[in-house]
Amino acid sequence: MLSLTSATGNAHKAAEMAEILAELGGITLLDRPPGIPEAVEDGETFLDNALLKAFSIVDATGTPALADDSGLIVDALGGDPGVRSARYAGEDATDAMNRTKLLAVLEELSDRGGERRARFWATVVAAFPDGTAVVADGVVEGRIASAAVGDGGFGYDPLFIPDEADGRTFAELSSAEKHAISHRGRALTSLVEALRHQGRL
Repeated sequence: MLSLTSATGNAHKAAEMAEILAELGGITLLDRPPGIPEAVEDGETFLDNALLKAFSIVDATGTPALADDSGLIVDALGGDPGVRSARYAGEDATDAMNRTKLLAVLEELSDRGGERRARFWATVVAAFPDGTAVVADGVVEGRIASAAVGDGGFGYDPLFIPDEADGRTFAELSSAEKHAISHRGRALTSLVEALRHQGRL
């Protein structure tokens, strides 16, 4: 069993990752230690930010760490909000504020975003004290709803309708249904496979 210290300060994301990893087996996800400053996410890609976050925990604790950087990519917005998904409406934006801004920006377009094609992308990194890292990506295709629907999930989940969910948003799916098709579920599945292939599990 491999123990990885969580790099995320997002309680919803940490809980989701812990659930997925418990289903996959082989990895114990340890809570992010209190008192460690958040890494400055100034990378230009999800990979840049995931590496920054993972190695900030490795450097602070001396233990292997797991980081995720993920976001929503909307075709009609040229890929936005992308790496700034969590800060789309400002540095201290809430999930609701980010959703409101996304809908408003799409409504301002002449075609309201057309089919509103979008995808959730996740890059996960397992970083180790010897300076090595294992990286995996996951993606799920879908579209943006015209209004928030559903009480589950977090972030943009009430607005994202995955192609594989019969018209329901992520926020309307059960945790098991979401994990089976989500960007984060796919990325973590690939990460566990890579770690096993390398003999780290």
